Amino acid sequence: SDKSSSHSSRLISWIIPRPVGHGPSRFIPEKEILQVGNEDAPMHALFADSFAALGRLDNVTLVMVFHPQYLESFLKTQHYLLQMDGPLPLHYRHYIGIMAAARHQCSYLVNLHVNDFLHVGGDPKWLNGLQNAPQKLQNLGELNKILAHRPWLLTKEHIEQLLKTEEHSWSLAELIHAVVLLTHYHSLASFTFGCGISPEIHCDGGHTFRPPSVSNYCICDIANGNHGADEMQVSPTGSISVSIKSVCEVEVLMEKMKQLQECRDEEEASQEEMATRFEREKRESMFVCFSEEEELAPTRDVSRHFEDTSYGYKDFSRHGMHVPTFRVQDYSWEDHGYSLVNRLYPDVGQLLDEKFHIAYNLTYHTMAMHKDVDTSMLRRAIWNYIHCMFGIRYDDYDYGEINQLLDRSFKVYIKTVVCTPEKTTKRMYDSFWRQFKQSEKVHVNLLLIEARMQAELLYALRAITRYMT
Repeated sequence: SDKSSSHSSRLISWIIPRPVGHGPSRFIPEKEILQVGNEDAPMHALFADSFAALGRLDNVTLVMVFHPQYLESFLKTQHYLLQMDGPLPLHYRHYIGIMAAARHQCSYLVNLHVNDFLHVGGDPKWLNGLQNAPQKLQNLGELNKILAHRPWLLTKEHIEQLLKTEEHSWSLAELIHAVVLLTHYHSLASFTFGCGISPEIHCDGGHTFRPPSVSNYCICDIANGNHGADEMQVSPTGSISVSIKSVCEVEVLMEKMKQLQECRDEEEASQEEMATRFEREKRESMFVCFSEEEELAPTRDVSRHFEDTSYGYKDFSRHGMHVPTFRVQDYSWEDHGYSLVNRLYPDVGQLLDEKFHIAYNLTYHTMAMHKDVDTSMLRRAIWNYIHCMFGIRYDDYDYGEINQLLDRSFKVYIKTVVCTPEKTTKRMYDSFWRQFKQSEKVHVNLLLIEARMQAELLYALRAITRYMT
């Protein structure tokens, strides 16, 4: 495969001609990303596969390259969902991707899938808004909204409405396909904003298909998100005081991990105490939010074509809505969700399961400059904190650990990327884990998107199971 790797390296150097300073991410220095891609043959093979499948190397792929094992699983899953045999026609798949990405005004993903939608013969009229799409897709709008912003409100009645409508009904298999696509693109929007993915630069003769008739729709040149040019200025965070504080940050975190491990070995909290700690963390997570001056208005709203932008993430306890706790022992991915997906959409349960496992178990045994570190406690805290924000509880986990391991700036970043990704700023990205490597911050984003996707899937699949039983 020497030949193919030299071919793909030529291909890469050809397909990433960029003006200086316009790397794949607005948050991560370009030289760090491209360095990774130049390193090894398997990486070139991955790039070549991605290029063959999509006809492009998109910026998401270029940033995920920090973690080739995950990237391979991600690309395989996405390829299967979009291109392989499945219950839904190809243009429906891309349209559902557009619907999902538009919930977070993610113009980056919307634009990619507008191209793909047209390329597979989709009707351009549908792009003027959901009301121009077939009734069957319009009916999916409510599920899209609830899953993206308040999945805990999903009931079997919502499922019944989709499956039972006389002429525009969905089959169970189609619905599973749609649910997996919606959750995939909601969480991919989180990654796009969480890593500051730059808009694609379409070179002449590039492999993206963009007829001029929809140029008014594809807001290709807008930055996907809400960062004015002024934000590109280097912030004065390089000051001495910060770097000393940051160096300490890693040691302090490692020390806390050590102490927690010792406490774990010594005493076990009672079931009641564990339940109380979960409820407290769930309640507190509602009040984690960015300060007003960090809140920036989106530059331009792609989703103007996709109704009801007023419906967003709501903190449940803050609005007096009681959200019942979802106990994983009653309905889990491993014991329930996985087999349901595999039964109705063969192989996809398997692909998702591998992807969840890779993201959750991925480790290089390092923390910043330290080697041979067991990071499992930290990874579990991040994953469980995200599920906690969705009301999902693991009985055997001590939620007291979260406050020890995740500081406020990190929690603000996590919550923003997972719940309202379009509000993520470079300052938020820069302000957590200052001493850690860029690859470690991208790794955090992989945990965020997989935990988010699994949380949404759990609520959707539980509702489908309840409908079926």
